[in-house]
Amino acid sequence: MKTQQVIDYGRVERAIEYIAETFRENPSLDEIADAIHVSPYHFQRLFSNWAGVSPKRFMQYVSLGYAKTALIAKEKSLLSVAHDVGLSGTSRLHDLFVTIEGMTPGQFKTGGAELSINYSSAQSPFGTMIIASTARGLCHLAFADDCAEGLARLRAAFPNATYRRSVDRFHQAARRLFRQDWSRLDEIKLCLRATPFQLKVWEALLKIPMGALTTYGKIAEAIGQPSASRAVGGAIGSNPVAFLIPCHRVIRKSGKIGGYMWGPERKRAMIAWEGAQVNSRTKDHDNGS
Repeated sequence: MKTQQVIDYGRVERAIEYIAETFRENPSLDEIADAIHVSPYHFQRLFSNWAGVSPKRFMQYVSLGYAKTALIAKEKSLLSVAHDVGLSGTSRLHDLFVTIEGMTPGQFKTGGAELSINYSSAQSPFGTMIIASTARGLCHLAFADDCAEGLARLRAAFPNATYRRSVDRFHQAARRLFRQDWSRLDEIKLCLRATPFQLKVWEALLKIPMGALTTYGKIAEAIGQPSASRAVGGAIGSNPVAFLIPCHRVIRKSGKIGGYMWGPERKRAMIAWEGAQVNSRTKDHDNGS
Protein backbone atom coordinates (compact mmCIF):
# COMPACT_ATOMS: atom_id res chain seq x y z
CA MET A 1 0.00 0.00 0.00
CA LYS A 2 1.30 3.43 -0.94
CA THR A 3 2.06 5.83 1.88
CA GLN A 4 0.66 9.36 1.90
CA GLN A 5 4.12 10.74 1.15
CA VAL A 6 4.37 8.59 -1.97
CA ILE A 7 0.89 9.68 -3.07
CA ASP A 8 1.74 13.33 -2.43
CA TYR A 9 4.99 13.11 -4.38
CA GLY A 10 3.12 11.49 -7.27
CA ARG A 11 0.79 14.47 -7.40
CA VAL A 12 3.66 16.95 -7.13
CA GLU A 13 5.52 15.12 -9.90
CA ARG A 14 2.49 15.38 -12.20
CA ALA A 15 2.18 19.07 -11.33
CA ILE A 16 5.83 19.67 -12.17
CA GLU A 17 5.41 17.85 -15.46
CA TYR A 18 2.41 20.05 -16.28
CA ILE A 19 4.29 23.22 -15.28
CA ALA A 20 7.30 22.18 -17.37
CA GLU A 21 5.05 21.78 -20.41
CA THR A 22 3.05 24.98 -19.94
CA PHE A 23 5.21 27.47 -18.00
CA ARG A 24 5.49 29.74 -21.04
CA GLU A 25 1.72 30.20 -20.80
CA ASN A 26 1.97 31.08 -17.10
CA PRO A 27 -0.73 28.64 -15.94
CA SER A 28 -2.87 29.67 -12.98
CA LEU A 29 -3.15 27.82 -9.69
CA ASP A 30 -6.61 26.61 -10.70
CA GLU A 31 -5.32 25.24 -14.00
CA ILE A 32 -2.46 23.31 -12.39
CA ALA A 33 -4.74 21.94 -9.67
CA ASP A 34 -7.28 20.85 -12.27
CA ALA A 35 -4.56 19.06 -14.25
CA ILE A 36 -3.74 16.80 -11.28
CA HIS A 37 -7.39 16.49 -10.18
CA VAL A 38 -7.29 18.19 -6.79
CA SER A 39 -8.87 21.39 -5.50
CA PRO A 40 -6.87 24.63 -5.74
CA TYR A 41 -6.88 24.93 -1.93
CA HIS A 42 -5.56 21.40 -1.44
CA PHE A 43 -2.96 21.83 -4.18
CA GLN A 44 -1.66 25.10 -2.72
CA ARG A 45 -1.22 23.49 0.69
CA LEU A 46 0.23 20.23 -0.67
CA PHE A 47 2.74 21.92 -2.92
CA SER A 48 3.83 24.52 -0.39
CA ASN A 49 4.39 21.83 2.23
CA TRP A 50 6.49 19.81 -0.20
CA ALA A 51 8.55 22.59 -1.81
CA GLY A 52 8.65 25.15 0.98
CA VAL A 53 7.45 27.83 -1.44
CA SER A 54 4.22 28.55 -3.30
CA PRO A 55 3.51 26.92 -6.68
CA LYS A 56 3.85 30.30 -8.38
CA ARG A 57 7.27 30.90 -6.85
CA PHE A 58 8.33 27.37 -7.62
CA MET A 59 7.48 27.73 -11.29
CA GLN A 60 10.55 29.81 -11.99
CA TYR A 61 12.78 27.01 -10.70
CA VAL A 62 11.12 24.48 -12.99
CA SER A 63 11.32 26.49 -16.18
CA LEU A 64 14.03 26.19 -18.75
CA GLY A 65 14.86 29.80 -17.98
CA TYR A 66 15.95 28.79 -14.46
CA ALA A 67 18.20 26.08 -15.87
CA LYS A 68 19.87 28.59 -18.16
CA THR A 69 20.34 31.29 -15.52
CA ALA A 70 21.61 28.81 -12.93
CA LEU A 71 24.12 27.32 -15.35
CA ILE A 72 27.73 28.07 -14.53
CA ALA A 73 29.39 30.52 -16.92
CA LYS A 74 31.98 28.98 -19.21
CA GLU A 75 34.89 30.72 -17.54
CA LYS A 76 33.89 29.71 -14.01
CA SER A 77 35.23 26.63 -12.22
CA LEU A 78 33.23 24.32 -9.98
CA LEU A 79 35.10 25.74 -6.99
CA SER A 80 33.79 29.27 -7.62
CA VAL A 81 30.14 28.42 -8.16
CA ALA A 82 29.24 28.46 -4.46
CA HIS A 83 29.79 32.20 -4.38
CA ASP A 84 27.88 32.69 -7.63
CA VAL A 85 24.71 31.16 -6.20
CA GLY A 86 25.00 32.83 -2.80
CA LEU A 87 26.05 29.78 -0.83
CA SER A 88 27.86 31.50 2.00
CA GLY A 89 27.45 31.74 5.76
CA THR A 90 24.80 29.45 7.21
CA SER A 91 23.64 28.29 3.80
CA ARG A 92 26.92 26.39 3.37
CA LEU A 93 25.21 23.71 5.44
CA HIS A 94 23.83 22.62 2.09
CA ASP A 95 27.24 21.75 0.70
CA LEU A 96 27.37 17.95 0.60
CA PHE A 97 30.83 16.55 1.28
CA VAL A 98 30.87 12.78 1.17
CA THR A 99 33.71 10.32 1.67
CA ILE A 100 33.89 8.07 -1.38
CA GLU A 101 36.11 5.08 -2.10
CA GLY A 102 36.16 2.16 -4.49
CA MET A 103 35.59 -1.47 -3.67
CA THR A 104 38.48 -3.90 -3.91
CA PRO A 105 39.30 -5.37 -7.34
CA GLY A 106 38.11 -8.74 -6.09
CA GLN A 107 34.73 -7.37 -5.05
CA PHE A 108 34.48 -5.54 -8.36
CA LYS A 109 35.18 -8.62 -10.49
CA THR A 110 33.13 -11.19 -8.59
CA GLY A 111 29.86 -9.30 -8.45
CA GLY A 112 30.05 -8.86 -4.68
CA ALA A 113 30.79 -12.47 -3.76
CA GLU A 114 32.68 -11.30 -0.68
CA LEU A 115 30.04 -8.77 0.37
CA SER A 116 27.29 -8.81 2.97
CA ILE A 117 24.79 -6.11 2.00
CA ASN A 118 22.17 -4.52 4.25
CA TYR A 119 19.20 -3.03 2.43
CA SER A 120 16.08 -1.09 3.35
CA SER A 121 13.43 1.14 1.82
CA ALA A 122 12.44 4.61 2.99
CA GLN A 123 10.40 7.61 1.93
CA SER A 124 11.91 10.82 0.62
CA PRO A 125 10.57 14.05 -0.89
CA PHE A 126 11.09 12.37 -4.28
CA GLY A 127 9.34 9.07 -3.62
CA THR A 128 10.41 5.68 -2.28
CA MET A 129 14.13 4.95 -2.20
CA ILE A 130 16.04 1.69 -1.87
CA ILE A 131 19.20 2.02 0.24
CA ALA A 132 21.98 -0.56 0.50
CA SER A 133 25.32 -0.69 2.30
CA THR A 134 28.32 -2.85 3.01
CA ALA A 135 30.38 -2.76 6.19
CA ARG A 136 32.40 0.11 4.66
CA GLY A 137 29.58 2.40 3.51
CA LEU A 138 26.63 2.97 1.20
CA CYS A 139 26.87 1.14 -2.10
CA HIS A 140 23.46 1.91 -3.57
CA LEU A 141 20.67 4.46 -3.27
CA ALA A 142 17.96 4.47 -5.92
CA PHE A 143 14.43 5.77 -6.33
CA ALA A 144 11.86 3.09 -7.10
CA ASP A 145 8.20 3.43 -7.94
CA ASP A 146 7.97 -0.31 -7.28
CA CYS A 147 10.02 -1.71 -4.36
CA ALA A 148 10.27 -5.22 -5.80
CA GLU A 149 11.64 -3.86 -9.06
CA GLY A 150 14.06 -1.63 -7.16
CA LEU A 151 15.38 -4.57 -5.14
CA ALA A 152 15.77 -6.62 -8.31
CA ARG A 153 18.00 -3.89 -9.78
CA LEU A 154 20.08 -3.87 -6.60
CA ARG A 155 20.56 -7.64 -6.74
CA ALA A 156 21.50 -7.41 -10.42
CA ALA A 157 24.30 -5.00 -9.52
CA PHE A 158 25.70 -7.42 -6.90
CA PRO A 159 24.41 -10.84 -7.97
CA ASN A 160 26.73 -12.85 -5.74
CA ALA A 161 26.41 -10.88 -2.51
CA THR A 162 24.61 -11.96 0.65
CA TYR A 163 21.59 -9.77 1.47
CA ARG A 164 19.92 -8.87 4.75
CA ARG A 165 17.02 -6.48 5.33
CA SER A 166 18.38 -4.15 8.00
CA VAL A 167 18.76 -0.41 8.70
CA ASP A 168 22.33 0.33 9.73
CA ARG A 169 24.11 3.59 10.61
CA PHE A 170 24.85 4.36 6.96
CA HIS A 171 21.17 4.10 6.09
CA GLN A 172 20.27 6.33 9.03
CA ALA A 173 22.81 8.98 7.95
CA ALA A 174 21.36 9.06 4.43
CA ARG A 175 17.78 9.28 5.69
CA ARG A 176 18.60 12.27 7.88
CA LEU A 177 19.53 14.32 4.81
CA PHE A 178 16.01 13.97 3.43
CA ARG A 179 14.69 15.33 6.73
CA GLN A 180 16.88 18.42 6.23
CA ASP A 181 19.27 17.32 9.01
CA TRP A 182 22.74 18.37 7.82
CA SER A 183 24.45 18.12 11.21
CA ARG A 184 26.22 14.78 10.73
CA LEU A 185 27.44 14.74 7.14
CA ASP A 186 30.71 13.17 8.23
CA GLU A 187 28.83 9.92 8.88
CA ILE A 188 27.98 9.49 5.21
CA LYS A 189 30.44 7.06 3.64
CA LEU A 190 30.23 5.58 0.15
CA CYS A 191 31.87 2.35 -0.96
CA LEU A 192 31.22 1.92 -4.67
CA ARG A 193 31.88 -0.59 -7.39
CA ALA A 194 33.55 1.57 -10.00
CA THR A 195 36.49 2.16 -12.32
CA PRO A 196 39.03 4.84 -11.38
CA PHE A 197 37.57 7.09 -14.11
CA GLN A 198 34.04 6.75 -12.72
CA LEU A 199 35.24 7.56 -9.21
CA LYS A 200 37.00 10.66 -10.50
CA VAL A 201 33.81 11.86 -12.23
CA TRP A 202 31.65 11.15 -9.18
CA GLU A 203 34.07 13.01 -6.92
CA ALA A 204 33.76 16.02 -9.24
CA LEU A 205 29.98 15.84 -8.92
CA LEU A 206 30.31 16.13 -5.14
CA LYS A 207 31.83 19.60 -5.61
CA ILE A 208 28.67 21.02 -7.20
CA PRO A 209 26.86 22.86 -4.39
CA MET A 210 23.18 22.43 -3.75
CA GLY A 211 21.21 24.89 -5.86
CA ALA A 212 23.85 25.06 -8.60
CA LEU A 213 24.07 23.40 -12.01
CA THR A 214 26.91 22.54 -14.36
CA THR A 215 27.41 20.79 -17.70
CA TYR A 216 29.03 17.56 -18.84
CA GLY A 217 31.78 19.61 -20.47
CA LYS A 218 32.57 21.46 -17.24
CA ILE A 219 32.85 18.17 -15.38
CA ALA A 220 35.24 16.91 -18.06
CA GLU A 221 37.35 20.05 -17.59
CA ALA A 222 37.24 19.65 -13.80
CA ILE A 223 38.81 16.18 -14.00
CA GLY A 224 41.48 17.36 -16.46
CA GLN A 225 40.04 15.64 -19.54
CA PRO A 226 38.21 18.38 -21.47
CA SER A 227 37.68 16.20 -24.56
CA ALA A 228 36.01 13.39 -22.60
CA SER A 229 32.48 14.81 -22.33
CA ARG A 230 30.90 11.68 -23.80
CA ALA A 231 32.76 9.38 -21.40
CA VAL A 232 31.84 11.71 -18.53
CA GLY A 233 28.20 11.40 -19.54
CA GLY A 234 28.49 7.62 -19.40
CA ALA A 235 30.03 7.73 -15.92
CA ILE A 236 27.36 10.12 -14.69
CA GLY A 237 24.65 7.88 -16.13
CA SER A 238 26.02 4.90 -14.21
CA ASN A 239 26.01 6.65 -10.82
CA PRO A 240 24.58 4.10 -8.32
CA VAL A 241 23.84 6.59 -5.51
CA ALA A 242 21.00 9.02 -6.23
CA PHE A 243 20.99 12.52 -4.73
CA LEU A 244 24.05 11.98 -2.50
CA ILE A 245 26.20 11.95 -5.63
CA PRO A 246 24.31 14.80 -7.32
CA CYS A 247 24.27 13.78 -10.97
CA HIS A 248 20.91 15.59 -11.19
CA ARG A 249 22.86 18.88 -11.06
CA VAL A 250 24.41 18.22 -14.48
CA ILE A 251 22.49 19.44 -17.52
CA ARG A 252 23.19 19.96 -21.20
CA LYS A 253 25.14 22.95 -22.42
CA SER A 254 21.97 24.23 -24.13
CA GLY A 255 20.27 24.50 -20.73
CA LYS A 256 18.00 21.50 -21.34
CA ILE A 257 17.54 19.17 -18.40
CA GLY A 258 18.61 15.99 -20.20
CA GLY A 259 18.11 12.39 -19.13
CA TYR A 260 18.19 10.86 -15.68
CA MET A 261 18.34 7.24 -14.54
CA TRP A 262 15.40 7.74 -12.19
CA GLY A 263 13.27 9.76 -14.62
CA PRO A 264 13.56 13.26 -16.09
CA GLU A 265 10.63 14.61 -14.06
CA ARG A 266 12.29 13.49 -10.83
CA LYS A 267 15.48 15.25 -11.97
CA ARG A 268 13.49 18.39 -12.74
CA ALA A 269 11.82 18.13 -9.32
CA MET A 270 15.20 17.83 -7.57
CA ILE A 271 16.69 20.81 -9.38
CA ALA A 272 13.67 22.98 -8.66
CA TRP A 273 13.31 21.79 -5.04
CA GLU A 274 16.98 22.51 -4.30
CA GLY A 275 16.76 25.91 -5.97
CA ALA A 276 13.74 26.79 -3.87
CA GLN A 277 15.37 25.56 -0.66
CA VAL A 278 18.59 27.51 -1.21
CA ASN A 279 16.67 30.63 -2.23
CA SER A 280 14.55 30.42 0.91
CA ARG A 281 17.56 29.80 3.19
CA THR A 282 19.56 32.62 1.63
CA LYS A 283 16.69 35.07 2.13
CA ASP A 284 16.32 33.97 5.75
CA HIS A 285 20.06 34.50 6.29
CA ASP A 286 20.01 37.92 4.63
CA ASN A 287 17.06 38.93 6.79
CA GLY A 288 18.92 37.83 9.91
CA SER A 289 16.45 35.10 10.85
